[in-house]
Amino acid sequence: MADSFQESSQTRFSEKIGHNEARMSEMPYPAALDELIAFFESLPEGERRENLIDLAAQASKHAPKEGELFELQDVRKDAECTDTVGVHVRRGEDGSLHFAISLGPKVQTLTRALTTILCRGLNGCSPEQVIDVPQDFVPRIIGAELVRLRSQTVYYVLNRMKQAARGLSAAAE
Repeated sequence: MADSFQESSQTRFSEKIGHNEARMSEMPYPAALDELIAFFESLPEGERRENLIDLAAQASKHAPKEGELFELQDVRKDAECTDTVGVHVRRGEDGSLHFAISLGPKVQTLTRALTTILCRGLNGCSPEQVIDVPQDFVPRIIGAELVRLRSQTVYYVLNRMKQAARGLSAAAE
């Protein structure tokens, strides 16, 4: 099932790219995240959930690789999440951020899916772009019903990534 997002949905996702240029210029989201938002908004509820499950299965692809070095590593278990979450971030030569996220085995499916979305949507952004991303995109991706059911956890990884971006930004000053 993890490959179905890449095979069936990726085709539709690719078709959406380029058709939202006017919309993207008006939105405060980085381009990659805006494309993901547009893709999920175009899906009926059933397909949206299937794609979220597929993306959750891909979260491990965004974990830190052995030997990979990061400027900031914040690994902890908070009350908002069922297990340990590690945010690992480094700056590229151009100042852009690269995130890797480590997730404990008890982290829920929705949090895993959002991890994949956030890594795809925010890698390569400046610290300011990450910090400035409004949270209002989350219900547009996962749907209002899931936001109500998981109100505390859906914003958790985004908030942790913003904290890491602030930390690197402050360290650079």
